[in-house]
Amino acid sequence: MLFSFSRCIVCPALPISLSPCRATQAPRSADLLPPRASAATHHAVERPSPLARLPPRSSASTAGEDRVLQMSSTVPKSSNIFWHDCPVGKTDRQKLLKQKGCVVWITGLSGSGKSTLACTLGRELHTRGKLAYVLDGDNLRHGLNKDLGFAAEDRAENIRRVDAGLLCIASFISPYRRDRESCRALLSDGSFIEVFLNMSLELCEARDPKGLYKLARAGKIKGFTGIDDPYEAPLNCEIEIKELDGVCPSPSDMTKQVVAYLEDKGFLHE
Repeated sequence: MLFSFSRCIVCPALPISLSPCRATQAPRSADLLPPRASAATHHAVERPSPLARLPPRSSASTAGEDRVLQMSSTVPKSSNIFWHDCPVGKTDRQKLLKQKGCVVWITGLSGSGKSTLACTLGRELHTRGKLAYVLDGDNLRHGLNKDLGFAAEDRAENIRRVDAGLLCIASFISPYRRDRESCRALLSDGSFIEVFLNMSLELCEARDPKGLYKLARAGKIKGFTGIDDPYEAPLNCEIEIKELDGVCPSPSDMTKQVVAYLEDKGFLHE
């Protein structure tokens, strides 16, 4: 049999656009022709919906599907909105805080020292009287992004959800260049500072402070960066911190390197 049909509930991972079907219109659907169809006809075509030939749905089935559709639907954005300029702008806030806002984006393999550097740097900036905030990948997954996992698509969504301000220290594996560059594009004035902790996989796996590499090697974690998912090293990062003779630099030394950059570029004074 060339075609067969089934009723299913589709739960997409991302929002999709749907055109409403009016009561005066016959339901329609898009059918994809199978691979054995000729090349000339291998495309999506509209045809009367086969659902019209299916038996009526039970009330329980209808209620369940309606709930899914309600959860999946999107609310149209209002067009009757206007932008209001605020008399207090970015420059005014910088003068008040005596600092220039930036994002220090720390990237590297798991176990390379990202969270340690982020916390140590945050403490140093606080000691200097600077307002900084640390965004750590694991911590975000405990709260705002707890519905996301470690798959490639989920990590991209994690990064897109981050809304940074002031002296923001972001600590994420963020293994894909396209994700890091999309964040850089939002801060085109040079206030995106990419810090690459260039530690070898061997060193990170030997440290393995959370025991994640062991689980990944045992097949208990899928899509783990460095094991069965790639890490794309930065090509033009602002700061690169390398291991020394197979040893990770101390948190103090790494912090000094980042602070020196911030001082030199004028981020720590108005």
